[in-house]
Amino acid sequence: MSISVFDMFKVGIGPSSSHTVGPMRAAHSFAYALEQEGLLAETSRVHVELFGSLGATGHGHGSVKAVVLGLEGEVPELVDPAVTAPTMDRVRATRNLRLLGKHPMAFHLDDDVILHRGKRLAFHSNAMTFEATAQDGRRLASRTYYSVGGGFVLDDSEAFSPRIVPDSTPVRHPFTTGAELLAHTRTTGLPISSIMMANELSWRSEEEVRAGLLHIWSVMQECVRRGCTRDGVLPGGLKVRRRRPRCTGNCWPRTRRPRRTPCTPWSGSPCTRWPSTRRTRPAAGW
Repeated sequence: MSISVFDMFKVGIGPSSSHTVGPMRAAHSFAYALEQEGLLAETSRVHVELFGSLGATGHGHGSVKAVVLGLEGEVPELVDPAVTAPTMDRVRATRNLRLLGKHPMAFHLDDDVILHRGKRLAFHSNAMTFEATAQDGRRLASRTYYSVGGGFVLDDSEAFSPRIVPDSTPVRHPFTTGAELLAHTRTTGLPISSIMMANELSWRSEEEVRAGLLHIWSVMQECVRRGCTRDGVLPGGLKVRRRRPRCTGNCWPRTRRPRRTPCTPWSGSPCTRWPSTRRTRPAAGW
């Protein structure tokens, strides 16, 4: 089995790939399918039901927000976290949603997103149903999706097929262990980075690989920056205060990257500040 670096590093809104990335992807997929089938303009209502774990923790884990953003056309890889609160405020205040960002329709959060806290579907606990209806009440489309982990989503047509299908794409330097990877470096004289780049070229061009990696890195940088500079309380009912700004003070504006100094055990050192920021940002919804 071959694994791309983009299978391991995925950009997505937090705090959970199963509870936010998956629902956003499912909602976007449903809205996009309506457009592809020529049903978008006829849709006057979309009704969503979340089951099992999604229903039990839908508000706390951001599943409801993810569904709304997905229906509005946002995707996990490109969504700007800054639009989350304004979008939710607009939808709640106007009781109106822009399907795929282009088709306005009535949408009442409390009535059109139902959380079933004690009910689950047979295939998987993280289940969602979407139903689109016309102005006269006709059902235009209905689909069930399952968020099976890691941001992967299956629809009802895929539910009983294998969840993870090994990638059989041949790569230039196949390996299954660290020892085999190091053996390739000795045989070819190439560093690990060049070995991995050669393998990535089995799926996409070098330009696409480099652009994708730079996008991931820029998101990581922004995640750390926001975590180091934003103060206040994390979303949710526990009222947990953000710690990093108080520990780091004003160091971020002066230093745009980690200091190249030995790590110290105090809480403001780069080695403790950055991982702590990365834990806080997903808890904050990214």
